[in-house]
Amino acid sequence: MFLPTGDKQFEFWKLRRSGSRNINIAHSFNISRQAVSRALIGMDKRVENILLEMARSNQIHVESMNIERGILFGQSIPLNVDALIFVSEKYGVQVWYEHEGDCNECSRYKECMELLWDFADEMKIKLEQTDDPTKLAEELFEKLRELV
Repeated sequence: MFLPTGDKQFEFWKLRRSGSRNINIAHSFNISRQAVSRALIGMDKRVENILLEMARSNQIHVESMNIERGILFGQSIPLNVDALIFVSEKYGVQVWYEHEGDCNECSRYKECMELLWDFADEMKIKLEQTDDPTKLAEELFEKLRELV
């Protein structure tokens, strides 16, 4: 399912996720508060559908979800590990599985670090500085659980 990151609806959704109120979003775009509300209702439905579709396609049992934040926590049935599905402006919809790995030997080390730091910034979450993606992910996801 497609997530329209370039649409105004998505822009409104991102602004609300970062703490803006509907009235402030309306003033910024010179539209009515009702128009913002209608757009957010539609975007919330899209986000919910995408999160649930990703959970189904990845065989993740849904435990909790926050549509306004674009976060879904669950349990991977085939892997028997915790999983997180999240919506990122920069990375789209991502699935992250809890795992212990040898991150320093992994070819995706840099990509993982960038994704985690970028998503923390999108969510306005402060993290401790570390060069271990596993520890960084644990801290980020613990703080995200508090939002759900």
